[in-house]
Amino acid sequence: MTEMLQTGPSPKGLRRWMRALGYSINGIRACWRQEPAFREEALFAVFMIPGSFWLGTNAVERALLVGSVLLVLIVELVNSAIEAVVDRVSTDPHSLSGYAKDVGSAAVLLSLAIVWLTWGMIAWERFS
Repeated sequence: MTEMLQTGPSPKGLRRWMRALGYSINGIRACWRQEPAFREEALFAVFMIPGSFWLGTNAVERALLVGSVLLVLIVELVNSAIEAVVDRVSTDPHSLSGYAKDVGSAAVLLSLAIVWLTWGMIAWERFS
């Protein structure tokens, strides 16, 4: 895990941006290692993002297609963070723990629905 404690003044400018980029890359790597759902969705993205440049007929359609796929990855990262925090607090069953995990899962499902809807509507318009 990334060490978050600092000594001395916090970095500014480009150094701060580079440090933040490193934390973000560490987060993606950690999620890749720990979450099978993230790996599956990322592998789909590897095919779907290039496919969006074939399916989309203009910049707006391509942006919607790519953005919907990236949204799933973003929501899965947030869901994984929620699950990690809940598990860190306690592994004992609790209704609020289940609630938090279920709501995170529902967010992933809705982001997937956005992909299905976006890709379906653009494909329908292109091929009908």
